[in-house]
Amino acid sequence: MGDFNLALVIVAIVVCVLVFVFNVYLLVNYQHPDDKNQAYFPKFVVVLGLTVAAVSILMLPADVANRQACRHAIYNGACKLTLPMKDLWLAVYIADAILVFFVIPFAMFYYEGDQDKSIGRRIGSAMLWVAASVVVCGLVLGILYGVVGKVDFTVRHLSSATLAFPSSWTDFSSNQPCIGSSARQCSAYTAGVSSEKTWTMRTTFPEYAVALATIVGSVLFTIFGGVGIACLPLGLIFSFIRRPKAVITRSQYIKEATELGKKAKELKKAADALHQEERSGSKGRKWRKNVKAVEKELLLLEEDVKALEEMYPQGEKAETTWALTVIGYLAKFVLGVLGLIVSVAWVAHIIIYLLIDHPFPHF
Repeated sequence: MGDFNLALVIVAIVVCVLVFVFNVYLLVNYQHPDDKNQAYFPKFVVVLGLTVAAVSILMLPADVANRQACRHAIYNGACKLTLPMKDLWLAVYIADAILVFFVIPFAMFYYEGDQDKSIGRRIGSAMLWVAASVVVCGLVLGILYGVVGKVDFTVRHLSSATLAFPSSWTDFSSNQPCIGSSARQCSAYTAGVSSEKTWTMRTTFPEYAVALATIVGSVLFTIFGGVGIACLPLGLIFSFIRRPKAVITRSQYIKEATELGKKAKELKKAADALHQEERSGSKGRKWRKNVKAVEKELLLLEEDVKALEEMYPQGEKAETTWALTVIGYLAKFVLGVLGLIVSVAWVAHIIIYLLIDHPFPHF
């Protein structure tokens, strides 16, 4: 058993390191080209957040494997020699809460602040916003903990009279396991509904915070998961339907590129004007609205540029690039169909086994 625990510890450490390295690779691979070699703190926050999220999911199989370490032990207290999973669960959820309520808001407030201010003033402003957020969240958590921070346990209250210790056990058998000639089942089976009682206990604050985070996460997963099981397959299928059917000519490419260049110049003028307004200090609601509009137009422009590059591949391997583009859209279509089948089966499974009062038998 000791070897098993040591192996589990090694596996847990290796998996955590691999998850961290994989998230670093994701960040480096998918970051914007303009963000290279700068903004290291938000990048670290992103990697750390992804790592904690992945580790919180991997904690479940680790907990199951940890329980198996003492399953066949021959002495009491063997499970106390395994990994302290309760402490690890609390540590992961506390780290998650610190990221959500402290680190990520600080990074957002710091990098969304006025770029013309000094670093010290930006840090101070971000700390003030984080402090205000912490006060509000603390009040909400404290009030909820005082009001609903309790757990109800349904128990069955059993009592019986006392009898002298029997000198012979011949009166008991498989058909007569209880005291009394008329009793065929013991009190735990014959007790009525009135024997059920409810014990109310106040939980510790860390466990309460973990339970609250789990509830909020479940609600968010229900919302985004429900949207995702419909949008992801349909998005892949529609991407295949709207794919470029053929390579455009050079004249068409030049015409489209010219139009995109004009849009890019207009967006640059709008961005310069907004930057001038920012320097002058007129950052009101209208300014923020215009910034969001420019960012939206910029994203659309980038998508148009990408689509144009797909329709007119260039270079020595243009034919290979076009073939890979076609294969990519075919793969999206296949994955979309498979995802749609899985989504429909998932919804049907939920309806059959959860929403119906008398679920259908297994099939």
